[in-house]
Amino acid sequence: MSLPSAVLSPLPPGDHRLHGARPPVDLEALGWTEVEHTASGVARSPSGVEASYVVRVLVRHPPADTASGTLCAEWLNVSSGAEAAPEWTYLAEELLRAGHAWAGVSAQVVGVMGGAGSVAVDGGAPPTSPGLVGSDPQRYGDLAHPGDAWCHDVYTQVARAVRDLVDADLVLAVGESQSACLLSRHLVSVHGPDSPFGGYLVHSRAGALPALEPDGPQHTMAAVLAQQPSVLHDDLVPTLVVQTETDVLGRMRSLPARQPDGPWLRTWEVAGTAHADKFQIDAFEELLGCPTPVNRGQQVFVLRAGLRALETWARGGDAPPAADPLEVVGEHYATDDLGTTLGGVRTPAVDAAVERLSGFAPEGASLICQLFGSTTPLPAGSLRARWGSVEEYLAAYSAATEAMIAAGFACPEDRDALLSEARPQTLTQDQDPS
Repeated sequence: MSLPSAVLSPLPPGDHRLHGARPPVDLEALGWTEVEHTASGVARSPSGVEASYVVRVLVRHPPADTASGTLCAEWLNVSSGAEAAPEWTYLAEELLRAGHAWAGVSAQVVGVMGGAGSVAVDGGAPPTSPGLVGSDPQRYGDLAHPGDAWCHDVYTQVARAVRDLVDADLVLAVGESQSACLLSRHLVSVHGPDSPFGGYLVHSRAGALPALEPDGPQHTMAAVLAQQPSVLHDDLVPTLVVQTETDVLGRMRSLPARQPDGPWLRTWEVAGTAHADKFQIDAFEELLGCPTPVNRGQQVFVLRAGLRALETWARGGDAPPAADPLEVVGEHYATDDLGTTLGGVRTPAVDAAVERLSGFAPEGASLICQLFGSTTPLPAGSLRARWGSVEEYLAAYSAATEAMIAAGFACPEDRDALLSEARPQTLTQDQDPS
């Protein structure tokens, strides 16, 4: 008997409203195809109730002769009320060079039908979103989502359909923040022998898991964080969890759910990183109105390496390297003399630090700024005392880059990009926080 799968129908070219802060990739110039589809079917809730759905999925895939056979199905994030694809932003470079197809799945009701967001940019109440249907009824008026009690089956059925569309033989489930929380619940309570997912990249999960079925029509982060901490299964399917400083001790409070690695579980906690950062927000940073520059850590390189390691693992290769956890003492991180957190996955930005990178914002910062952490300039005098000369600093930064690559926490192809982020000018002049 065939398993339930969505029916895909391509939409005409148009504004898919899934835009990031960074410059868009010219997929056409690379020979890639981007098509937005409606995805329809009948989903079953965990309690056994059936409901019809029509959602959308945006599919990007390479030419057949360069395709890897891997599909990354991103559970689109709806914390702002509108859909976003943070994992595409972080992972696009690795997806493109590896030839992995990508699909952005409208799994939750808020993104489709509208409702309340979970995070406000201006520090006030979270915005109410019109969803795709309300924002463009001419294009999306036929969409219908029955509610988040059905989100897990909707996500599964759409992933099956896209897998067949792009002829993939491996599907990886990926998602950040609220989406990572739902993926964690999916892994614990939904994943089974018939699952299309051969691996999970869980990025910035909370320690608590969402209810399997929400009390109302939608999940919210407030409701997620009100739940009890819960660990993940470590013996079902290759799973890589990537956590930032904000996630472990900050708002996401994952420390109570910290668990050792298992047969099919690896956790990477990354020093000097925040739940969201400058790479993700790019030129839109000034719109946040944060009291300090947002985090400028290098988690993007860790995530690219993580996807590569997970894909290798899911195809029967070696497991990702194990990583030390961030060092926690009581309710705080252990730090060095510059205030840099000890332990965890190390990057040259923290092992050859010229500024204090933190997953936390100053006290009193808005919720959105708390999620973006902070970057604090350090006096040039203290940097000269630490590193001696520009040449010594550059040697330390280069050595830290090579160590990160050798340890498996950065891809060799990203060596030049990592090296380009060295900042020797900070030793010879007062640091420019921009």
